[in-house]
Amino acid sequence: MKIAVCVSNVPDTATKIKISQDGKSIETSGVTYIINPYDEFAIEEALRTKEKFGGDSLTYSITIGDDSSKETIRKILALGIDEAILLKPDKNLDSLNIAKALANEIQSLGCEIVFFGKQSVDYDSGIVGQLTAGLLNFNCITVVVDLKIEGNKVIAEREIEGGREVVESELPIVITTQKGLNEPRYASLKGIMAAKKKTILEKTLNTDVNSVEVIEMNLPPSKQPGRIVGTDVSAIPELVRLLREEAKVI
Repeated sequence: MKIAVCVSNVPDTATKIKISQDGKSIETSGVTYIINPYDEFAIEEALRTKEKFGGDSLTYSITIGDDSSKETIRKILALGIDEAILLKPDKNLDSLNIAKALANEIQSLGCEIVFFGKQSVDYDSGIVGQLTAGLLNFNCITVVVDLKIEGNKVIAEREIEGGREVVESELPIVITTQKGLNEPRYASLKGIMAAKKKTILEKTLNTDVNSVEVIEMNLPPSKQPGRIVGTDVSAIPELVRLLREEAKVI
């Protein structure tokens, strides 16, 4: 069994983001990068799936990025992933080209199960897993919070608006993971030392023209200070007027 997990290297959610001078990208100097939080559940599930199937099962992590991704990849290897692949594009990629690159690599590896986080916390498009599944012609189940794989059969519980649903599918499959699926493990000292000896396979990507182009980035407007319109019931008419005419929420 060959299992792939696709992992994004993203800015720490506590990092204060600044827009670079070109107005189309973020300023990377001083930014701390981490494993995409949703991908932590994908990594853990890939490891658990390998442990379940045992035998000659292999896990691969695939990341698209540059040399700054290597620290993140070492952390992935320290958790127990067998092999790591870094795909280095010649330009920033949109979601479709990311999916194409991942699909080509997954196909060449011969993986039957592919894990993604449900979305990355940088661009939050939440579509790369589904696009990759479509390009591979794999089945796909998204926002999974419980997973059982028995032989070729897959039963997953997934979040939907207002509840959950249970779906059944079969391999080969792409699974996108949601918080609650598992409890990600910490790297052991043995794993950290072993990761230092593992080789990261680097490949250069010559990609197609992007379908989506970033025209401009802007920071969200500053939050306006609050306003007190009164301290008793006499303020209610004025509050209603402000909500209707200024905030336009009613």
